[in-house]
Amino acid sequence: MKQLSNDEISTLFRELAYLIHAGMGHADALSMMAEEADQNKALLQQMATAIDDGASLSEACGATKQFPAYASKLLLVGEQSGRTEETLNALADNYAGQARLNRQLRTSLLYPAILLLIMLVVIVVLLVYVLPIFDRVYAQFGVTMTGVAGGLLSFGRIMSRSMPVLCGLLGVAVLFCLLLAVSQKVRTGLLSFWRRKRGDKGVSRQINDARFAMALSMGLHSGMPIEEALSLAGQVLEDVPSAKGRVDSCIAAVESGTSLSKALEEADLMPKTECQLLAAGLRSGVGDLATEQITARMSERSELAINEKMSRVEPTLVIVTSLLVGMILLAVMLPLMNIMATIG
Repeated sequence: MKQLSNDEISTLFRELAYLIHAGMGHADALSMMAEEADQNKALLQQMATAIDDGASLSEACGATKQFPAYASKLLLVGEQSGRTEETLNALADNYAGQARLNRQLRTSLLYPAILLLIMLVVIVVLLVYVLPIFDRVYAQFGVTMTGVAGGLLSFGRIMSRSMPVLCGLLGVAVLFCLLLAVSQKVRTGLLSFWRRKRGDKGVSRQINDARFAMALSMGLHSGMPIEEALSLAGQVLEDVPSAKGRVDSCIAAVESGTSLSKALEEADLMPKTECQLLAAGLRSGVGDLATEQITARMSERSELAINEKMSRVEPTLVIVTSLLVGMILLAVMLPLMNIMATIG
């Protein structure tokens, strides 16, 4: 069963929260949403029917298999604490934030990938088509291209003979990119593999910590005990073993009597300044508000880190490619200028 996208989950939960706030029952609200929906109509009606048959909202969500288990569990906590509306709004904010972050990642990676492809095409054209023209010009003067220029010419000839293979590889790469663009399953599988291997380093680690902080904030805001909120928040990092290990060590520290802020700092799940803010919030009885502010700050820092990282990629590609193109042209033009000067 295909899971709903982050945008779909956020929109559904937000609309449901609005209708519940207006005084409608869960089943009636879902039935109204189903009547007006252009998509997911069957899903909404299935949930409404399940609630009419006696299921809770969290049970109805879990039964569809189209919502993350994390969302169903948090809804259960919200129902038990009488804060279903607040939990729905918190979940809507959470999945809207995840969708925004995913869009930013795709946008940040797409442009450098296109730029790299264009620059590679320019270099291939120079080696395969332009250098042979210069070689014929050299031949008219009775000399041959040697040194760096000769090596590049030979390399270009090898590429020219291998052009069918190169075109095939390029076609495979293009098909793979198209498959990534249209198949959620392929994207999810590739992302899961990468997150298992390299998903808790550098910028990815900042993103993981921001996701964890957001989930922890939702749990505390819903009135969950600290240990249970930590355990539930750890579920968002299940696919990153090293990050999950940090969460487990934090839970163990809290269970042994360490304060939440200290445990988070020791497990390296939050920066020291954020832990100090959380400690102050917990002492004053506004821990849920403190975690909301911490989440906003950590999410902003992770987005800035992505932008900073991507801002280095473009100029680096331009500089490296410009140097390569300049080297190719200079290797060809300088000897030719010497020949022209000798003739002159």
